[in-house]
Amino acid sequence: MKPGIHPAYGPVVFRDKAAGHAFLTRSTLRGERTVEWEDGRTYPVVDVEISSASHPFYTGTARVLDTAGRVERFERRYGRREER
Repeated sequence: MKPGIHPAYGPVVFRDKAAGHAFLTRSTLRGERTVEWEDGRTYPVVDVEISSASHPFYTGTARVLDTAGRVERFERRYGRREER
């Protein structure tokens, strides 16, 4: 890689505000605040609104919409349109 044109890549703690979950990973993002991690070292922290710990798709609380049932219910309620 060319020196001087790439952002610094290093360890960062991402903290999910909604779930109270945090994980250490590597990123080019740099938080303004720092946090002491489980290993005793201090890392920059980036607060995120949602992560895999709080997202409905990953937690299994996502709702599946039954579009076919909705159409059938509509047709039962208002009847089928007749061909002209």
